[in-house]
Amino acid sequence: MTEPRLDYLGPLPGQEPRAPAPLIKRLTGLPWPFVVVVVLPTLLAAIYYLLIASPRYVSEARFIVRAPAQTQPSALGVALQGVGLPGAQTDAFAVHEYIRSRDGLRDLGRHYDVATVLGRPGTDILSRYPRPWDSRTFEGLHRGYQRFVTVGYDSTTGISTLRVEAFTPDEAQGMAEGLLKGGEGLVNRLNVRAATDAVASAEQAQSEARVRLDAAQQRLIAFRNRERFIDPARTAAEGGKLIGDLMATVAGLKADRSQLAAEAPQSPRLPGIDSRIAAFERQIALERAKIAGDAGSLAPQVSAYEDLVQEREFAGAQLTEAAAALVLARQESRRQTLYLERVVNPSRPDEALQPRRWLSLLTVLASTLLIFGIGWLVWAGVREHGQA
Repeated sequence: MTEPRLDYLGPLPGQEPRAPAPLIKRLTGLPWPFVVVVVLPTLLAAIYYLLIASPRYVSEARFIVRAPAQTQPSALGVALQGVGLPGAQTDAFAVHEYIRSRDGLRDLGRHYDVATVLGRPGTDILSRYPRPWDSRTFEGLHRGYQRFVTVGYDSTTGISTLRVEAFTPDEAQGMAEGLLKGGEGLVNRLNVRAATDAVASAEQAQSEARVRLDAAQQRLIAFRNRERFIDPARTAAEGGKLIGDLMATVAGLKADRSQLAAEAPQSPRLPGIDSRIAAFERQIALERAKIAGDAGSLAPQVSAYEDLVQEREFAGAQLTEAAAALVLARQESRRQTLYLERVVNPSRPDEALQPRRWLSLLTVLASTLLIFGIGWLVWAGVREHGQA
């Protein structure tokens, strides 16, 4: 009897064996893209922020940069505007820039070993200076310093806020105090420079006004020597008075002649009176010609003389004004024009405020979820487009 033989023809339709699931999904039960994009970064962030990140203490100070109230701008105030400080907001921004600048770091370094403070032994390598990718040059230190120092400005109140981070409370407070003193020094230097510029400008204006007055005086003296007149205007006035007197005399003679001619038409005195009238009229014409009538008359000389006198008076007024401005500038230079006034002194923190561990962890989680969601939507759209 022949035994039956069974031949394997393959799995039944619809029961083909499935490919083994990826290792990540078998271990976690989650799709591997979700694990790579969301779970792994969040896990690394949790390890860093909850176990590794070093606590940083924040010292906070508030200050305001202001100028004293003035009813009218002074010479020193004008000088301050000339160096780019027209208002309290710009003054505050100048202090902000100084605090975060290389000069601010260099001045702070005279009192603190900033590299040691920012690179305190025992702190994590991602928080301190230098980080693995940071250079150990001054430029690298400046970039690291800017991570620990921030300055803000409230445009509503005009108050600036300085925040300094460090790995110990005393170092945070000490650095904030040092930076505030550096800002006060900057404001004092601005005051000195503005006062010096204002006084120098006033002195130069006075010197220029004196030179103009001397030049005008010399031109007036040269005119008098050349024309041989001390005061052509006065000479012309005297000539005008003389002409008036002569005309009055002529009028009197004419009146006498008319009366004499009416009483004695053949009087032998009439020719004499006529001769006197003619002589006086010739004198009047001569005096008039001296005052006005040709190039040699007094009229052009009077005009030139009056111009020179007016120029001298104007130069004298400028010199008086410049001298008054110099006195005012010297008075202004003896008092403070800008102030850095502390509203809140640097605090000594008793609790580490940085890093904000849970907030940072939730930020990482939310960011990775957002990236995963956007990526999934893009992938789904591409796949649907491919099937279509």
